[in-house]
Amino acid sequence: MAFLNSLYEIFSGLIADSGFLLFFEGDGYKYIIMILVALFFIYLAIVKKYEPLLLLPIAFGMLLANLPGAGLMNPPQDGAIGGLIWYIYQGDALGLFPPLIFLGVGVMTDFGPLIANPKSLLLGASAQLGIFVAFLGALLLGMSPLEAASIGIIGGADGPTAIFTTTKLAPHILSTVAVAAYSYMALIPIIQPPIMKLLTTKKERAVKMEQLRPVSKTEKIIFPILVSILVILILPSTASLIGMLMLGNLLKVCGVTEKIAHHASEALMYILSLCIGLSVGATTNAATFLTLDTLKVLILGLFAFCVSTVGGVLLGKLMCKLSGGKINPLIGAAGVSAVPMAARVAQNVGKEENPNNYLLMHAMGPNVAGVIGSAVAAGIFLALFQS
Repeated sequence: MAFLNSLYEIFSGLIADSGFLLFFEGDGYKYIIMILVALFFIYLAIVKKYEPLLLLPIAFGMLLANLPGAGLMNPPQDGAIGGLIWYIYQGDALGLFPPLIFLGVGVMTDFGPLIANPKSLLLGASAQLGIFVAFLGALLLGMSPLEAASIGIIGGADGPTAIFTTTKLAPHILSTVAVAAYSYMALIPIIQPPIMKLLTTKKERAVKMEQLRPVSKTEKIIFPILVSILVILILPSTASLIGMLMLGNLLKVCGVTEKIAHHASEALMYILSLCIGLSVGATTNAATFLTLDTLKVLILGLFAFCVSTVGGVLLGKLMCKLSGGKINPLIGAAGVSAVPMAARVAQNVGKEENPNNYLLMHAMGPNVAGVIGSAVAAGIFLALFQS
């Protein structure tokens, strides 16, 4: 009998210490909601293949954060060691990961299309419209300028820049901004095509653009150096992002640092993407994430992203008309900063109307211009509001 009592006490203790009971306490139902959202994102990543390298770590981090009792995001307290993902998250919170991601993005980026067609810079700039519209919208909803600036950057569809800006201006909403920015980046194939098709005609989407001129190696070497000097002198607050972006690109095009460029674009990017995705997803703890303020940020972020897409497409339509139908307005949607996701979406939508249409390289011009544009927008906000 004593043996049975001991077994009962052991199993009772195990059940009491498990996370299952927490689902039935207080707001435990919120954890169930977040787990279902995480499972849906995992489905999109694996089955639908929506940017799985980005969405899958975010979704699994979300899942882990909402398993009650796991404590993977617990900070160290009273001499106790913190949770595993909390330490990874410090790379986001301290602003270390975003510039390093920009280094890898720079290596993976070909500025050739932008150099060959400088007008692409205008499309990249117009696609930042959502940043400033969302900034004003957030102010109207009663948010502080620091919060509004952080939320607005989501419209650039640039996760690293959103994280970097928010750590400087409004770290208390970092988790929500980061999740919104990276989720919308991953969901570009769902969000952008309906907007692109709504604003363009079948004829415009079928426009076949002329091949871009070849760009010399000398031009490609001069470009990152010149951009670094000009942009950082004008906006010193962009030094971390623009400096690393252009360094990465110079490592790629100079021809004497192939090994560094290879590892920066492969191993470093994969590790950083995994760390950022996992830690960003893990910030979505149901107890703090499912609030009205979070909903406001998510809605404003989505609005900003949609407006940015609209801005890029509308300028693309104008340029199409002014050029006599030589520019496909779809490439304007690629002016958001998600490289090369947005450019691929423009390519796919264009190819639906004209199977012989190859817009990818043309769309890469506005796409990489958007990376610079979002960093510049962040620099403006930092210059205005950072104490």
